[in-house]
Amino acid sequence: MNVNQSAPPVPPFGQPQPIYPGYHQSNYGGQPGSTAPPTPYGAYNGPVPGFQQTPPQGVSRAPPSSGAPPASTAQAPCGQATYGQFGQGDIQNGPSSTVQMQRLPGSQPFGSPLAPVVRQSSVLQPYGPSPTSAEVTAQLAGMQISGAVAPAPPASGLGYGTPTSLASASGSFPNSGLYGSYPQGQAPPLSQAHGHPGVQPPQRSVPPQPSSFIPPASGGPRMPSVTGPLLPGQGFGGLPVSQPNHVSSPPPQALPPGTQMTGPPGPPPPMHSPQQPGYQLQQNGSFGPARGPQPSYGSPYPGAPTFGSQPGPPQPLPPKRLDPDAIPSPIQVIEDDRNNRGSEPFVTGVRGQVPPLVTTNFLVKDQGNASPRYIRCTSYNIPCTSDMAKQAQVPLAAVIKPLARLPPEEASPYVVDHGESGPLRCNRCKAYMCPFMQFIEGGRRFQCCFCSCINDVPPQYFQHLDHTGKRVDAYDRPELSLGSYEFLATVDYCKNNKFPSSPAFIFMIDVSYNAIRTGLVRLLCEELKSLLDFLPREGRAEESAIRVGFVTYNKVLHFYNVKSSLAQPQMMVVSDVADMFVPLLDGFLVNVNESRAVITSLLDQIPEMFADTRETETVFAPVIQAGMEALKAAECAGKLFLFHTSLPIAEAPGKLKNRDDRKLINTDKEKTLFQPQTGAYQTLAKECVAQGCCVDLFLFPNQYVDVATLSVVPQLTGGSIYKYACFQVENDQERFLSDLRRDVQKIVGFDAVMRVRTSTGIRAVDFFGAFYMSNTTDVELAGLDGDKTVTVEFKHDDRLNEESGALLQCALLYTSCAGQRRLRIHNLALNCCTQLADLYRNCETDTLINYMAKFAYRGVLNSPVKTVRDTLITQCAQILACYRKNCASPSSAGQLILPECMKLLPVYLNCVLKSDVLQPGAEVTTDDRAYVRQLVTSMDVAETNVFFYPRLLPLTKSPIESTTEPPAVRASEERLSNGDIYLLENGLNLFLWVGASVQQGVVQSLFNVSSFSQISSGLSVLPVLDNPLSTKVRGLIDSLRAQRSRYMKLIVVKQEDKLEMLFKHFLVEDKSLSGGASYVDFLCHMHKEIRQLLS
Repeated sequence: MNVNQSAPPVPPFGQPQPIYPGYHQSNYGGQPGSTAPPTPYGAYNGPVPGFQQTPPQGVSRAPPSSGAPPASTAQAPCGQATYGQFGQGDIQNGPSSTVQMQRLPGSQPFGSPLAPVVRQSSVLQPYGPSPTSAEVTAQLAGMQISGAVAPAPPASGLGYGTPTSLASASGSFPNSGLYGSYPQGQAPPLSQAHGHPGVQPPQRSVPPQPSSFIPPASGGPRMPSVTGPLLPGQGFGGLPVSQPNHVSSPPPQALPPGTQMTGPPGPPPPMHSPQQPGYQLQQNGSFGPARGPQPSYGSPYPGAPTFGSQPGPPQPLPPKRLDPDAIPSPIQVIEDDRNNRGSEPFVTGVRGQVPPLVTTNFLVKDQGNASPRYIRCTSYNIPCTSDMAKQAQVPLAAVIKPLARLPPEEASPYVVDHGESGPLRCNRCKAYMCPFMQFIEGGRRFQCCFCSCINDVPPQYFQHLDHTGKRVDAYDRPELSLGSYEFLATVDYCKNNKFPSSPAFIFMIDVSYNAIRTGLVRLLCEELKSLLDFLPREGRAEESAIRVGFVTYNKVLHFYNVKSSLAQPQMMVVSDVADMFVPLLDGFLVNVNESRAVITSLLDQIPEMFADTRETETVFAPVIQAGMEALKAAECAGKLFLFHTSLPIAEAPGKLKNRDDRKLINTDKEKTLFQPQTGAYQTLAKECVAQGCCVDLFLFPNQYVDVATLSVVPQLTGGSIYKYACFQVENDQERFLSDLRRDVQKIVGFDAVMRVRTSTGIRAVDFFGAFYMSNTTDVELAGLDGDKTVTVEFKHDDRLNEESGALLQCALLYTSCAGQRRLRIHNLALNCCTQLADLYRNCETDTLINYMAKFAYRGVLNSPVKTVRDTLITQCAQILACYRKNCASPSSAGQLILPECMKLLPVYLNCVLKSDVLQPGAEVTTDDRAYVRQLVTSMDVAETNVFFYPRLLPLTKSPIESTTEPPAVRASEERLSNGDIYLLENGLNLFLWVGASVQQGVVQSLFNVSSFSQISSGLSVLPVLDNPLSTKVRGLIDSLRAQRSRYMKLIVVKQEDKLEMLFKHFLVEDKSLSGGASYVDFLCHMHKEIRQLLS
């Protein structure tokens, strides 16, 4: 299934590729884009919005008693933006600490000697009154804004310049800088340009290009001193604002040139102490001690003498909040990539080219490197030395999806059969034949591209070379011309040296009181009758080779004989759960078509047999043990589908107790909530992997079930977990049945082993995903499907060569659904560099975030969550500081400069830091956190992209007749118009938000009611109505669901309804109720961290 979005039709593969030789240069990695708007700063200097008013000096708010407010009480007042609820900067970001921030008395001036000690507090902590311009300037001394990406146009009715009802009272609380150095959400200046044009750092081979604009040959004029009237291009508090091309902007509309801005003079600026550094203006390129102010530079704070320029009286300005349109927009980056790279096929023939983003819909033409659908890397140009890699701190990792499903226009990997001799391999390192192997001595030998060993070519594989040294049959053999292909494995690659039997599926159904009462058992048995006709099959096979078996259980297990010769199914009960055995062999695993009548009879009888049960206790480990023993007895691999409802408290191996304890959150013991409470499940999982028994778990809990422990076996066997809390047939039936159908029908590789080989110089050192490892190199998977990824981290063990590059080969040995043993091979060649600029030019932020999230989510098993969050922030700051120091042209330290390929790293990283695993809100359960942690571990790059930064689509902006997806807007409450309807999706959830002022006709067309108040909140199905709008919206919902690996249940949310708090949790650019920072605030914090590293 293609997770990318639809795109305009592309030319067929047969057409020549005009830009093929330099394909990776096309409009990417900082090349000037043809569609770049000339003025990236749109409405930056528009009228001052309503929430920029400075609040009265004395007003302050009592601190809440503790923690985040409960969801029920934290509801926003009518039409009020999230900024208004808490006041800009009231909520602390970053890992919480037990040290409270010192709060200033309401009457005390902000800049007095008793300055607050900035520590991260775990509660919402209001500060004193808003700082005046004098302090703003003192804190931000010399910050500049430059080179922000062209903003997406704001939603209609939500232009940033004019206040609307949605931003009604945002200025009503006293505000202060969230991180101590930036007042009221003011962000650092931004530059995605790679430094000033015309000045090239000496160590760069090719100067990186600025993002989406062409700068003039020389830097523009400097802004004059900050005293006096507001100058054109001057943004907040008298700070110079430089445009991307260093040309001053038009004058602000709110304040015509010459208008003198006066206000109450602020208190004297605080003296800079080690505890609260104030940043002085630095000269270009000087990251050492600050020198004195220079002529015509803004001074560190108003009133300081600017030597060589005319001193003037201080002119405080009201603090101006940074325009969110002036900071890098994920929506704009995604849109630009679609426009620039969506129309041409991505040809994989060139080494080390960065593919289009996962959000771009593109075709892949395999010409020697694996498709990005199979492998994506954090960087396609890796440092030659380990020292350089350590300096940059960019993790070198690949996210590998070996069995990824391809769109119908792309061919599946060819299957190569080398007969009894099997696939050709290197004698020393055992790498498989691939396009990078070098044939020598007229084709009689080949040199391994991974370890340089010289090998003989077997006589039956010999072929002559052409004048370029290439085999003349290279294009007839997939393994010599393609990046991905399959070999048929010989008997040597099979367990016990005999070919495997076809796999089996065993359905294991909880029939305790809870499962019967909710109607789950009846629903499941009805569905299975038809679903068994759709078991996965190989190629064009008429029927599936997979056999099926059935078990029901509560405190004891019931096995069923469904042999085709029986008139009725037979039940056998095993009550000795401590010593599990399978009571029958013949008749337990059967062919569906042969035993259809008996199976149908069984599925009819199960709900009736247990209809009057009063048994509430269940077992869990013995159920998995039984399934595994059954597969072992049948000598085949397979999958267990477990449908389970409650914490297994019955006396049996693997018995669990309720250990849920919210008091452990934000303590050193929080990690125990993510760890299994007994080692029994790890041992059981190890046995399952040895047998090739994969477990998929469907959970239907009404209360705590200890997902952290129950998920161990699915996680280590390569299985999946699905969770339906408080399951009700009428509400959750569609979601459950859709997930079940997809899970049963998807192609799976059984009893798999994966190994990643690399060329000399780097090696795989760490692995993330749902699998088991008994040694340091082999990833063992009882089952692997097309949705699962394995993330691999590489480290240097020697110096790399710029000419030869670096090679990866992923080899997956598995049993297909038909019982055929196969090897799937993926090859990828990467470039190597001696210049850091080349590394930063070829990174992929989406893959980087995928890796960092998995790294963090594994870290919470062993470290306090605060430590994990701090580690992420530090690593991100080091990556960006290294770029600033080594690749960007010298410029003021007050300027935040981001690499073009990584300009979204701060916004995406903030989303990871605010996620439920690392910063849970009051309503997030321990089970939810363990569930999400397990899901993310094996997500691919497209899934983590939308999971951490959800898509928000306005539905009434685009014409009704338009068949394309409406363009997304940024995930922030400021982008919502109360006269519109929006869809929000993150791969697991789907919300339809309805504004309070939506036109009556729209309400009637979509919901078949006459007014907003009649829409029932929490609705999960839209009525099927025969009108263009209803058809379009339902079609869009279906297409979004088709792109995702799990069914997204729809929830209709009305503006100002209690459900709106849940919806706002996904508006990730805003502050979160759990204490997560807004995007603007986090950018300020990152800038501060970078400056500390550079100083």
